[in-house]
Amino acid sequence: MPALKPTDFTAQIRWIGRVPNEGDSILSERTEFLDLGFDGPVGERHSGRTRPSCSRVTSQYKRGTEIANVRQLSVVSAEELSVIANDIGLDQIDPVWLGATLVIEGMPDFSLVPPSSRLQGPDGVTLIIDMENRPCHLPAREIEAVHPGKGKLFKSAAKNRRGVTAWVERPGRLSLGDTVRLHIPDQPVWPHLDTARA
Repeated sequence: MPALKPTDFTAQIRWIGRVPNEGDSILSERTEFLDLGFDGPVGERHSGRTRPSCSRVTSQYKRGTEIANVRQLSVVSAEELSVIANDIGLDQIDPVWLGATLVIEGMPDFSLVPPSSRLQGPDGVTLIIDMENRPCHLPAREIEAVHPGKGKLFKSAAKNRRGVTAWVERPGRLSLGDTVRLHIPDQPVWPHLDTARA
């Protein structure tokens, strides 16, 4: 019995970015396509089978511990970026400021899709969604540099709208305009979730 269920939810890739290996800025650079291997985007700073642990997993590991890299890509929603921009008083949020890899359009409440869901592209390339990408100060810093006074508003405006992190399950290529389909884990929600979060 299959563990993942294909859905009718699809989205189109509207923007693709790559964070250069050189430097320490989170800023991504626009590109027309992305070749993906098991290590992630080819020639991109977030590629790799492992990574040093960050602030998001300090409850599990001392910062800098080598762990599996489930943050190879940052995927955000065009619709959610539009809401964030509106909430902080900008015409738009440039995905460059977020270090985004992909901007997709057409999937409602994208940041809240279940962990372990898949996004599958036309050639079979498949991304595993790790979890929601919590807003942090790094995009706020980039926004502040361009729009003084607006960066400090980013974290609260981006709550539950910052997109997801993902990693490559099956290599392939993603290009502008490609359609990706959502596949979800075919299991019920754990009934003790609220208790565990309390």
